[in-house]
Amino acid sequence: MTHAPAASRSRRRRHDREIVALAVPAFGALVAEPLFVLADSAIVGHLGTAQLAGLGIASALLTTAVSVFVFLAYATTAAVARRVGAGDLRAAIQQGMDGVWLALLLGAGVIAVVLPLASPIVELLGASETAAPYASTYLRISALGIPAMLVVLASTGVLRGLQDTRTPLYVAVAGFLANGALNLVLVYGVGLGIAGSAWGTVIAQCAMAVAYLFVVVRGARRHGASLRPDAAGIRACAQAGAPLLVRTLSLRAILMIATAVAARLGDADIAAHQIILSLWSLLAFALDAIAIAGQAIIGRYLGAGDTEGAREACRRMVQWGVASGVVLGALVLAGRPLFLPLFSGDAAVHHAALPALVIVALSQPVSGVVFVLDGVLMGAGDGPYLANAMLITLAVFTPLALLVPTLGGGLTALWGAMTVMMGMRLLTLWLRSRSGRWIVTGATR
Repeated sequence: MTHAPAASRSRRRRHDREIVALAVPAFGALVAEPLFVLADSAIVGHLGTAQLAGLGIASALLTTAVSVFVFLAYATTAAVARRVGAGDLRAAIQQGMDGVWLALLLGAGVIAVVLPLASPIVELLGASETAAPYASTYLRISALGIPAMLVVLASTGVLRGLQDTRTPLYVAVAGFLANGALNLVLVYGVGLGIAGSAWGTVIAQCAMAVAYLFVVVRGARRHGASLRPDAAGIRACAQAGAPLLVRTLSLRAILMIATAVAARLGDADIAAHQIILSLWSLLAFALDAIAIAGQAIIGRYLGAGDTEGAREACRRMVQWGVASGVVLGALVLAGRPLFLPLFSGDAAVHHAALPALVIVALSQPVSGVVFVLDGVLMGAGDGPYLANAMLITLAVFTPLALLVPTLGGGLTALWGAMTVMMGMRLLTLWLRSRSGRWIVTGATR
């Protein structure tokens, strides 16, 4: 009778070691990514207000464009991890190469759209006459780095699928440091202004892509995988990623609707909303690190045909998600008085933000489970269900959010609607995880 509890503890410790080994470096890499924008903002901000405003518009467009294709990382992670679990490293690397080729094709397509339409796009977003030229300049130049950014996403997915999150961390940190140094030299040393900032980012992203390609190509040669583009493989990658694209677009729509509603509530509310959304996004990085570990671990177990291992890993990661959410929520509650003055000294902004921050804090355990189960289902390759679930969530959230200005409650009510949105995600993901329909074993789903 004493052997069963001991065996159970041993399995939990094994899962804990796997989760920590993958999640901690993944968190570091995730945090390094937004630092690119922060570094650019700090450097360009000293050029002038118009330049900083132009950077803000252009970087928002670039961030949106790249985040739409995050499925390159997610779908590749799951597909590669399955093949690793099945013991077929050649097929795993080949799958990764197909993802890289898809990234290059998509990047070329984005460049073809953005370069001729940069100015109209900037004007469509309502850029002022003084900021628009700077936004267009930054957007045109930075767009040249989009293929590299997408290659970074796909290559990151390859390495995560191979159970390696340390290399992406090293590349991300090196890229951030190179980006900062290049921006300083090109903006002020060479005197290129905001164009120098854009070129610095392009060069840094291209260097990161080269570093990733070196690692992936070396693995391909070691295991006998082809480096040539394969139309069928690229098409399969696109088909696997399409549902995750729908999921991502639905989530972006939710965030855009929330921001649009906050803007209708008044200046203090939109300012408070932006502060809270920034914090919410930072918390999401911490929780997403566990989800990334889930993608890699679950994919590997299912590829190996170990359904019980997949179930146990899922249960343990849910426990990690709850615990992480409780800790993060407690930190938000305790840090509210210190956090808000960092962003605004306006008492009206503080008044609007404080009760909404309480809602965000209390909802973190829910968010922790949502992120984990999202990662588990991605790792299982359950993209179509995730797409449908997010569309249902969008349909529930939209009328709730749009009623906020009419029914009252201000920003607190809006973030209440955001919590309902997370509750819907929890319900749909929990029902799927309980059903067991996501458990499909084998090298391919």
